[in-house]
Amino acid sequence: MKLNQFARLTTTYSEQIKALQRIKLLDEGYEALSVQALAQQIFARFFPEAHSKTAQNEQMQKIQATASLNLADYLAGISTSFDQRTFYNIALQLLGFKVTTDFQFNHPRRFMAKVGIPYVDQPVLTQELFLEAVYLLLTTRSQNGLLYLDCLANRGFFAHWQKATAPEFLIFNGKTQPVFDTQNFIREVVYVESSLDTDLDGHLDLLETTIFRPKETEKGLRVPALYTASPYYKGTNDVDADLHNVDVPIQAKAAIQPNLADLKTGTNQSVPAAREPLGETTEPELEAADDSNYLLNDYFLARGFATVYAGGIGTRGSDGMRTCGSPEETASTTAIIEWLAGNRRAYTNKTDRIEIKAWWCNQKVAMTGKSYLGTLATAAATTGVEGLKTVIAEAAISSWYDYYRENGLVVAPVDCQGEDADVLAKLCQTRQMDAADHTKSGALFEEQLAALREGQDRITGNYNAFWAERNYRDNVQKINCDVVLVHGLNDWNVKLQNAGALWDDLRQLPIEKKLFLHQGQHIYMNNIQSIDFTDMMNLWLSYQLLDIDNHASEILPTVTIQDNTQEATWHTQDDWLNPKNPRQTYFLNDPEHLGLDQTPTTPVADFSDDGVAMFKKQHLSEAAWQDQLLAPQSDFTQNRLLLLSQAQSKQLVIDGRVQLKTKVAVNTDRGLLSVMLVDYGLFSRLGTTPAILAAKGQQLGYHWRYDDLKEFKLGALSPYQLITKGHLNLQNRHNSYQTETVDAGTFYEVQLDLQPTHYHLAAGHQLGLVIYATDMEMTLREEQQNQYQVDLGASRLVIPTLD
Repeated sequence: MKLNQFARLTTTYSEQIKALQRIKLLDEGYEALSVQALAQQIFARFFPEAHSKTAQNEQMQKIQATASLNLADYLAGISTSFDQRTFYNIALQLLGFKVTTDFQFNHPRRFMAKVGIPYVDQPVLTQELFLEAVYLLLTTRSQNGLLYLDCLANRGFFAHWQKATAPEFLIFNGKTQPVFDTQNFIREVVYVESSLDTDLDGHLDLLETTIFRPKETEKGLRVPALYTASPYYKGTNDVDADLHNVDVPIQAKAAIQPNLADLKTGTNQSVPAAREPLGETTEPELEAADDSNYLLNDYFLARGFATVYAGGIGTRGSDGMRTCGSPEETASTTAIIEWLAGNRRAYTNKTDRIEIKAWWCNQKVAMTGKSYLGTLATAAATTGVEGLKTVIAEAAISSWYDYYRENGLVVAPVDCQGEDADVLAKLCQTRQMDAADHTKSGALFEEQLAALREGQDRITGNYNAFWAERNYRDNVQKINCDVVLVHGLNDWNVKLQNAGALWDDLRQLPIEKKLFLHQGQHIYMNNIQSIDFTDMMNLWLSYQLLDIDNHASEILPTVTIQDNTQEATWHTQDDWLNPKNPRQTYFLNDPEHLGLDQTPTTPVADFSDDGVAMFKKQHLSEAAWQDQLLAPQSDFTQNRLLLLSQAQSKQLVIDGRVQLKTKVAVNTDRGLLSVMLVDYGLFSRLGTTPAILAAKGQQLGYHWRYDDLKEFKLGALSPYQLITKGHLNLQNRHNSYQTETVDAGTFYEVQLDLQPTHYHLAAGHQLGLVIYATDMEMTLREEQQNQYQVDLGASRLVIPTLD
């Protein structure tokens, strides 16, 4: 276990005293108290669930202070100072660690140094040092990953805080504290008027918007909004029957040479006039029946931030048509921000035209969410919409082409074979859940689906105008809000090119930007024990939305990356994918670098692409197929080239886009190339799915919600781990929008950039390069018997590294 902590502020002693008094842990006139009286007072307040001196004393009797004394008895005997070792024996127990199980009694600092828990390094704690130690304890992470002050709050420390007629935020160590009533939120629904008429009914689309805000706003408090644009918020439709058949050929394409600029076309559709309000109110008419459903947002609800959810056009309760990543979806996303910032109208219902303003909002908005939710946050950021101060985009798409396509190929997100833009649109067109609404809109939506199917073009897989208008990176220069990106280094749903290409663009912008790369797949990271991500976001959002001068931009690292070779280890960097990173070249015909087990008599090696029939016959899962493809020998050995390096004499840290330069021929007029870079060797490796350490182990506020506590753990011995991969249509060997012919038997130069990554290849491991064609997890799966040749003499692998 290691508790990495990045969001703690270092403050002066006078600032610490003011903060302790602000939270009412330390009284005025404390200087006159003896160390004994002061310690007795403070430790008693560490048990807020105990409402009498007797109950507090009984709680303290459960804490062992020395070998012979419990906390209550120890406090009864001290006078002018507090023994440091005793203080940290006590502190570790308060933090949730167990004597003997976690740490050895009377040797607390050994455990603290190992785990990363800070301490005051003085053998005897005078009154001043004691208060410094108390302040440090409150800002220290506990066994469940939360700060100790958060743990106190969850037990009622701030239960009666908001008694004033003018409620306010409480700031401690630069962050907002959970002092708001979680049992009595205002839950309301309004209808924001967009600038769209996507259902062609002659009226601007109204967008149902659900708000949860502290009841303290009714007393005049103005709060910021965390807005999550979630097409899934009101449920989803069953689309299994609509998945595309992937057992089809990759068709030969006619040679075309379009200009990229020609693909970037805009539309100027006329829209109806806006509604004229017939009245105005501050009282909502509809109470929200759904709950806030994103736990990071729930954490901030207890801290006074409002949370806002809207599905956007085509979702249940809203007007319009779902169009999967289109400019219209972006516009329906930003409409909510404009209303929160006071620049757009909303109504209490769809009929009466009674306007309602976001009067409770301080007109500062952050967007949050993962996957499609984070994608829409990215889309909104690229509009420069007023009021949006920052986005926290997790596992977000920055170009829909990079989600559903790759280098001229139809490439599915992992576990989503057969899905495409039209399928996702139908999944989220939840207006049809209400039968009467579906009667009005269903026929038009079917027409819309037909247009989506044509535009997405599963025949060629080329980048075209459809995908160009769904490429948010084309508008990255409009971003004027600060950006936090979060992505999994093992996410093969939203592939890392989405984060990598956006990060490349953000590097040049005069905004604050932060990046987190964890070892997970398509997951959230706010409940990982080893990193204080939620606390970092508290520091960030307190700065962004409440103007707290906490130096968040300087304190938080630019890039934070989880190591893949050991548990609970996070590194910080100034950049990721830095084009100035040094390169290391491996030559494919040199066994000393990266070569076949048996060097061929000619520099040409071959493999066949005929594994689909065997894959189907054996009823394999995609994961089982990959295991066999990467094994030394299997039924699929002939379907790939496996080139292995010697065992690494020293570690290699890969950071960037690994590039394969080669010459390839195929015995037909079409073909594809798939490549995996693999870490080989029988070793224990870090899992890509975090284990649950404690179900509902993190409480998010007093009498409030819970999240599971998780951590990435080293697993059993495994023979390999995928580092990265990439795919390319041989007819798109220069780019994704121009196609060229392929003549059977002709060698073509190919340069393939694999998905960007960061990977620590430990000493003793072997680097493996696997070259193949059909990828059962991601590409179309044609039953064929094509033969490929690779000119190893003309091939090399270029790997960007960190010194």
